[in-house]
Amino acid sequence: MKYKTQKVAYAYFIVAMGLFAIQVLGGLLAGWIYVSPNTLSELLPFNVIRMIHTNALIVWLLLGFFGAAYYLVPEESEREIFSVKLAYIQLAILVVGTLGAVGSYLVGIHGGREFLEQPLWVKFGILVAAVIFLVNVSLTFLAGRKTAITNILMMGLWLLCLLWVFAFINPDNLSLDKMYWWFVVHLWVEATWELVMAAILGFLMLKLTGVDREVIEKWLYIIVATALFSGILGTGHHFYWIGTPGYWQWVGSIFSTFEVVPFFAMMSFAFLMVWKGRKNHPNKAALLWSLGSSTVAFFGAGVWGFLHTLHGVNYYTHGTQITAAHGHLSFYGAYVALNLAMFSYAMPLLRGRAPYNQVLNMASFWLMTGGMAFMTFTLTFAGTIQTHMQRIVGDYYMDVQDQLGLFYLMRFGSGVAVVLGAILFIYSMLVVRREVVKPGPVVKDATVPGE
Repeated sequence: MKYKTQKVAYAYFIVAMGLFAIQVLGGLLAGWIYVSPNTLSELLPFNVIRMIHTNALIVWLLLGFFGAAYYLVPEESEREIFSVKLAYIQLAILVVGTLGAVGSYLVGIHGGREFLEQPLWVKFGILVAAVIFLVNVSLTFLAGRKTAITNILMMGLWLLCLLWVFAFINPDNLSLDKMYWWFVVHLWVEATWELVMAAILGFLMLKLTGVDREVIEKWLYIIVATALFSGILGTGHHFYWIGTPGYWQWVGSIFSTFEVVPFFAMMSFAFLMVWKGRKNHPNKAALLWSLGSSTVAFFGAGVWGFLHTLHGVNYYTHGTQITAAHGHLSFYGAYVALNLAMFSYAMPLLRGRAPYNQVLNMASFWLMTGGMAFMTFTLTFAGTIQTHMQRIVGDYYMDVQDQLGLFYLMRFGSGVAVVLGAILFIYSMLVVRREVVKPGPVVKDATVPGE
């Protein structure tokens, strides 16, 4: 840690990990309800549990992004954050808004729009927090050194915050409502968040591999160009069946095909940087999460997204468990694992505990990633059967659900693995002490082979 104000990132990371725990526990409970549908049906209905699960996911990922910005912008800009006080005010607003949203859901008050269920006052609170954040990081960025990493990060964060305005637009016409809804949901996760992901991944590669900045910057600009080119018009794959003109079937299919490219580029970028780098960085856990994030994102967002994004296929698979398989793996790879990579890199430095014992952290990676991979395969098979029985044969929805019980039980088992991995990760970050480095023997006149 080079700058004192970077310490504010630690508070964001702590709150994010708390919501991460709530999110995975809520997901585990929702997974059990698929196995035993009447569980807590009167006390805590499934729709409320699902809202808490998805909203906690979005908020903790955003907190992770904000914390990452407060950590890397000072380091890249070579100056302190403009106002630490504003950063803490922003965090307080987001925490109060999150608690208010959850409390509202528990008493049956919500907006009814998936992912955007927050009451109106909470939406305004999020908007105020976004404005505070943009002012704070922008003034820091403008007064300091400009790099490709901060240029791309600021572009992604500005677009992310501005797109939130569409969350307030809720027309009576259902087709228009869905169009504006996707302007937030799709253009977040498949456009602007990709820019944030690329910037953070580039920062981690710079710190962990020792590759020249110029090489990393060239890759980042290529990734950003392909992400925006494919992501914006790729929104069309959500417009197939909501009452929009038929040309969206072709626009959506063609440009969604290209959405695989930026994720493949990010995976290639991460592995190539590690291969080219000569720096034997002690934080192997952060490197593992970085490589894992880019790899799983390619399969989850790229491959599994492409599996059902063409309109001829989507006609049958839309809204089945195949969608759930794609959603879980893509969110985990692209954004969950990336945030955990940033936590793994920055938190030991923020706490003054680097190097630290990374065995538990790396074990949590394999436990969570293995659980999520098994969950994805399980939901993919369940969705394939569901598509055939429900959309081809024409069986009733609930009759089909009865036939998927074994898959839901296996999905719950994989959820247990993910929750255990998440708890292990949080423990490794907060409890494990510094690794005791034993001094080795002194070797005189040591030379490096080949030099």
